[in-house]
Amino acid sequence: MLVLLGITLLLLFMGRGLSDFVRENMSFNVMLSHDLTDAQLVEIRREIDAHPFVKSSRFISREEALEQLIRDLGENPEELLGFNPLQDCIEIFLYAEYANSDSIAVINRIIRQNSNVTDLLYHQDRIDLINNNLMRIMTILLVLATMLMFISFTLIRNTIRLSVYSKRFIINTMKLVGATNSFIRRPFIASNIATGIVAGLIANGIIFALITYIGYEYVEIRSIITPLDMIVIASAVVLLGVIISAVAAAVAVNRYLQMETDSLYYV
Repeated sequence: MLVLLGITLLLLFMGRGLSDFVRENMSFNVMLSHDLTDAQLVEIRREIDAHPFVKSSRFISREEALEQLIRDLGENPEELLGFNPLQDCIEIFLYAEYANSDSIAVINRIIRQNSNVTDLLYHQDRIDLINNNLMRIMTILLVLATMLMFISFTLIRNTIRLSVYSKRFIINTMKLVGATNSFIRRPFIASNIATGIVAGLIANGIIFALITYIGYEYVEIRSIITPLDMIVIASAVVLLGVIISAVAAAVAVNRYLQMETDSLYYV
């Protein structure tokens, strides 16, 4: 069950990582004025890179843009027009948190304040479509994660309840000879905490082996799941194993501590 919980957390982190990966790979073209000197181009790019919303940038010259257009169209527009109609531009990539419609509108105004910038080109409809689809995917993953978490918790709790059920008469005997409730609960909780830790470590081993295999098959996954994500998932799996086991054991023992001796024969 802890493996299932770990995979659920992994899906959530992968969904978030995939969302960031897609957003940070959406490009925006900053169109520049004609006849700028190399020094001016370097200065403009330096100013753009200094903005906190810019993750990276790439300068595309008119000649490079023309070569790409020729490859796309299969013909040279310069031969027809007699000149290169394209402009120098800087292709920028934003951080994921800024790749939304509201932020892009603000970014557009900020970048256009430079007098040497003629336009900022991006596909608003495509951005909206990507963000809407990513939101749907994250919602589905969240619902799935909630369902799996509930199923896992229920199964672990029922397993522990069955274990405590088999020892209900021992619990009653300890209560009759004067043991306090906390004294009776302590060994059950401690035993299940130890079980939770061991189970969490085993589950982490299985999850890491699964991620390693997937990483070899699909290299792109390595950039989506970061080492910090793995540390958080591993810690969460062990912590969930401890918490669920301890709480389930305490609840199960309390149930039999509150029962009369005769009632134990009918549960």
